[in-house]
Amino acid sequence: MSSDTQTARPSKAMLWAGYVMSAVPVLLLVFSASMKFAKPAAVVEGFAHLGYPGSLAFTLGILEIGCTIVYLIPRTSVLGAILLTGYLGGAIATHVRIGESPIMVVVFGVLIWGGLFLRDERIRALIPLRK
Repeated sequence: MSSDTQTARPSKAMLWAGYVMSAVPVLLLVFSASMKFAKPAAVVEGFAHLGYPGSLAFTLGILEIGCTIVYLIPRTSVLGAILLTGYLGGAIATHVRIGESPIMVVVFGVLIWGGLFLRDERIRALIPLRK
């Protein structure tokens, strides 16, 4: 590879910032999936509010945790980010459909890709930010 297509190794601070930025949505997604498995009354009511049957909670929890695990594995993290983007796209569409703001879901997506950008030089090579 020529030097103009290579990206510099991230500094330790940049790497740790990426891990922290990635950890926030991961922890919230794991919590969300666990709530879908437990199905307390608030989750069942939330599904009804969103227009989905409560019986979908387990399936969506499996999907959510599966995509999150793929994101956590360094070799498959880009695929995981793509899968989580699709999952979050469905959440955004659901919130827009019922007239609610999807801003928190968008923030999740930004944190997922921002954390990956900071810790993965492949993403920085695809999206080179200039000084």
